[in-house]
Parts: sequence; structure tokens; C-alpha cells
Amino acid sequence: MKKYTHEKAHEEIDYIFKTLLPQRGMAERPEQIRLCHSILDAMLDGSIALCDAGTGIGKTFAYLTAGILHGKCRAAEGKPQRPILISTSSIALQSAIQKEYLPLLSSVLLSEGLISAPIEAVIRKGKAHYACDARLERRVRQVEGSHKNPAARQALHTAWHVLDLDQLSGMSSYDRERICVPKRCNCRRKDCRYRCFLDACQSGQYTVQICNHNLLLADLIHRSQKKKSILPDSAAIIIDEAHKLPDAARQMYGQSLSAEDFRELCDLLAKEKYILASQRLREKFRALMGAMCRGELLEEAQRTAFILTPDREAALRDCLSLLRQLQKQLAPHLPRWLLYRLGTTEQALGLFFTGDRKYILYIQYDRDGSPSLCAASRELPEQLRRALWLKDVPAILTSGTLMAGGSFERTKKVMGLSLNQRLEDFIAVSPFNYEENCLLYIPNDLPKTQMGSEQEAKCLAEQICRLVEATHGHTLVLFTSYSLMGAVYNQVKDRLSFPLMEVWRHSQDVIHQFKQASNAVLFAAGSCWEGVDFPGDMVSSLILVRLPFPVPDPLSEAEREQYPTLQDYIKTVVIPDMQVKLRQGFGRAIRTETDTCVVSILDYRAAPGERYHKAVLETLPNLRLTRKIEDVEEFIRAKKGPDYFMP
Repeated sequence: MKKYTHEKAHEEIDYIFKTLLPQRGMAERPEQIRLCHSILDAMLDGSIALCDAGTGIGKTFAYLTAGILHGKCRAAEGKPQRPILISTSSIALQSAIQKEYLPLLSSVLLSEGLISAPIEAVIRKGKAHYACDARLERRVRQVEGSHKNPAARQALHTAWHVLDLDQLSGMSSYDRERICVPKRCNCRRKDCRYRCFLDACQSGQYTVQICNHNLLLADLIHRSQKKKSILPDSAAIIIDEAHKLPDAARQMYGQSLSAEDFRELCDLLAKEKYILASQRLREKFRALMGAMCRGELLEEAQRTAFILTPDREAALRDCLSLLRQLQKQLAPHLPRWLLYRLGTTEQALGLFFTGDRKYILYIQYDRDGSPSLCAASRELPEQLRRALWLKDVPAILTSGTLMAGGSFERTKKVMGLSLNQRLEDFIAVSPFNYEENCLLYIPNDLPKTQMGSEQEAKCLAEQICRLVEATHGHTLVLFTSYSLMGAVYNQVKDRLSFPLMEVWRHSQDVIHQFKQASNAVLFAAGSCWEGVDFPGDMVSSLILVRLPFPVPDPLSEAEREQYPTLQDYIKTVVIPDMQVKLRQGFGRAIRTETDTCVVSILDYRAAPGERYHKAVLETLPNLRLTRKIEDVEEFIRAKKGPDYFMP
């Protein structure tokens, strides 16, 4: 039998994308094929690759195909078979890889004899997502004979057949907390389904293992601390939605303590029958939170620098003193994991008491004013470098927004990749015809009003109303702040002749309503700048109210200290971060080859001759620019059919 070679793998890429997948209805895309070749080369070379892949490339099929063929090359070379590890930020993408992309690819490759067995994939999650048989058994006994909601009772019984709790419907959060695998699992049952699941994941049964960025980093942290690994050794790591990795690293390498964390710790002590200790600790924590509280509702969540005022210092001292006392007194009696929890809480609070300079200390306030104490590591790039990039494992980082201003420099810096010797980068340009199907509109009458003023809201409302009428609805308006969104909404809500909707945090129902409407207008902010798909005529007008510059906070102020001048900081950090966010927002406009859309920017700073006009143009693909509302109306009339204008 002829040996499988690297050249043969590249030949199969061409055959798969030029012949097999088109037979299944997929268009042949030269950039997708080039991307797959580049990813395979990086994997075979053991490189780290940064891949900026534009919308419509089909990067998921590209990296999955490269990963499967890389496995065939490893097998031919006699190397141990290890899974491909795919880390993503969103649950939706994880599910699509497991249930859509891989089954299709597996079917195609099996039908041609390019693989000998179906590709099996598993999604890996944290313990709290899985049922614990012992705790489930206990909970079912507790509700026997009670007047429990029938749907909730049925969900408990269904959990005997479904390990992943995310796949259950009708289960209350209360029940879920009581039957999930605990943080400290010491189960010795040989028939434990969770243990059997972990054994299967380590056995080599799965060709592909999928997780989120947090679990990937948790595994790396475990390994660095010489603890048992969470994920198996992999042949290659693919990090999709890689622009989200630094945020996940900030969570995993930082520390935070909220009122809920303190409440849980006190409840655990009470559960162990240390009622008095629990009550005393609860009082100290309550005083600490009181010293942090703003005592007001906020328009948006905020981060403020932590300042050690006298009342906070006293509250912290009391908490630390009691925590140390409890650890000393209860050490012979408490379970080891609970003693550890007391210790980590003391350690985290100690950072704020001593003002540890290894961390950026700040308070995160929710919209209801509830505080959380947060400590972000100042060494994230170096921590990522040690955890990920020093390993002898190929890694592919891909996203549509890894570049800023035509450069990967900002991504390299925040990822800890600036000095890496095995780093490659490549760009896969979107196949969409933006010059033909997209129009950029920056009005020629944008006033230079004070941001956040009532005058600004009135001016924006006027521009938005004109655009909505010009495009006959079908409009997504993206704001950089919820407070500005609310102010403009109040200005336009009685003036539009099209359905107007406003989506706040996690309002998936409103997004669904917008998709069902034929010509509605949706006001959105926050997470809607990325990850939300509006194909076809749903969004034929995308309005970006302001350039999405990052909001100054303690984290950005700490980074600002690394630069000699404000101008250097703006050029190196602020503008690239704005460009990344602008690309994410722009990506809501054109989702398929046949989409057509007007993209409007209502920020005078983006206009020709203004300070950030060049930065905007180098961020977006080549497309026509107009400053006349009449051109917007003409574009829509030329691109849309009669059904588009129906009520």
C-alpha cells in the first residue's frame, strides 16, 4: 500500500473542495481552499498560525478538513493518535461543529474512502453541566411524594438518561444545582456516568474534542500546577473566535469575589453545621460589600479603580482576620475542599488589602449597583505565552477580526506572540462583492455636538429617521452604550412608520421577533456587535451610531502606563481596538453572497477630512462611499425587489 504523504494530503484538499463538497451543494471558493492548504502546512510544520478569515470564507470546513488530514499524516508517520482540540467562544458554534459541519464532512470523506471510520466529536464542558448519579438519586428521593411541578419532576427522571444537563428542558435552576457534578468530586461509583464519560474522552474514541476558551485555559492551568489534566493531549489546537481568548484569560488568570461568592461560602459552612461561624462570616462580608456599594442604579455596568478607603480597609481587615481564625480552628473538622475555599477567599481579599501590584484592582458594578471585587493579572500576555505557545503542539488561531489596520501587531501583543519564532500569519479575504452589494454612507451634515448631550440624541434621531424611511425599515442600529440607545429611542419611538424594537442584554426573544418581522427597526448594543446573524433582507440598512472606541476603565488605564505618550497609546492600542470592534459591527451587514446593504456611520469623526476617516477606510473592505441620502434611496431601489417594499 502506497504511503500517505504530505503531498497526498494536499491533493485530497483540492479534491474535497473542488469536487466532493460542490457535489453536496457547496460553492467552490478559492480562498477557502488556499486557507485549508495553509492551515495544513502550519499543522505539519508544528507552527502557530494567525488566520484572519473574512465573512463567507467557510473557515470552519477549512480547519476541520486540515485537522482530519493532519491526523492521517500522523498515522502514516507512526505517531500516536491524538484528537484535534477545537476551542470556541460560543455555544452555537460548538453545536454547529458537532451536529452540522462534522457529520457532513464525515459523510463526504467516508463515501470516497478517504477515511475508514466516521468522525466522532464530543463537546467538553465544566462539571456543573453534567448530572451526578449519586446527587440525582438523593434528589429524586427527596421529592418523592411532594407536590413538585410535574414538568420539573419529569426533568429529574429524564436526567437518568441524559448526562448533559443543557439538553434537558423543564428543570429548575434549584434542582440543577443539586444534581450537577460538584466542584470537588470524590465519586467512587464504578457505574458513574460522568466518570465513564471522562474515560471515553481519554480513550481515543473521539477524533475531535470541542470546548470553550475557559475550559482550555483551565486545563492549561491544571497542567502548570502539576494537577490532573482536564483535556487529553492533542495533535493540534484550533482556537476559533480567537479574538475572545484574552477576555477568557483575564477571567481565568484573574480573581473576582461577588456577594454571591460570599453567600455560597457561608451557606457551605452552614451546611457543614458550623452555623455560628457562618453567621459571623456573613456579617463581615455584608459590611465589606456595604463599603463597596454605590447605592444607586446605573445606566450601564461600570468598572472603577479600587481605592483602599479607611472603611474598606477596616472591613477587609475584619474579614481576613475571621477567615484566618476559622481556618485555624476548623482545619481538623472541615472537608479539605471547603478549607481550600476559605483559603482562596482569604488570598483574594488579601490582594485588595495589600494593594498587590501584580494585579489591576477594580470594582465591577452591575446595573443594579451590586459590586464585585476584581483583580486582573498584569502579566496576561506572558501567561498565555508560557501556557500555550511554548508547547510543541501546532496551534491555529482564527477569527474575522484578528487584524487591525492591516496588521496583526495588536493581536500578537495581547496574545503573548510578539517574540514567537514559530509564528505564521495569513489572510483569507472575504469572497463577497462589497463594491457591488454594499454602500457606505457618512452624512455630510453631521454636527459636532457634545457626546452624551441631549442635542446629540436629537441629531442622531433625525439622521436615523431619515435613513429608516430611505431604506423602508429593515434596519439594525448599533449603539456603543445602552444609555445613548435609550435616549435616542425615546426621540424616535413616535416618529417611525415601521415597527421599532429595542434589545437589551440577553433579549433573544426580541431578536427573534425582529427576524420574524418583514421591515422592522432594531436598536441594539453590547453583544449584538458580533455573533448575531441577519441574512437576506432582514438587515438592509446597518447604522453604526458612533465609532466603537473602548471606554476608559482601570484595565485600559493600566495599559496606558506602558506607553511613553498618550499619542503612542492611542495609535498602538485605542485605534486598533476600535478597528476590531468596527469590523465586528460591519460584519452584521453582509452575511451571504446575495445580501445587499447600506452601512451608515453617524460619527462626524469618520467623515472625510476628519481625524479617523483613514482608520475607518483601512478597516472596511473596498466599497463605495457616499455622503448623500439620495444615493441611499437609489441604492435600495436598484437592489431590492417589489416584495421588499411590501408592508
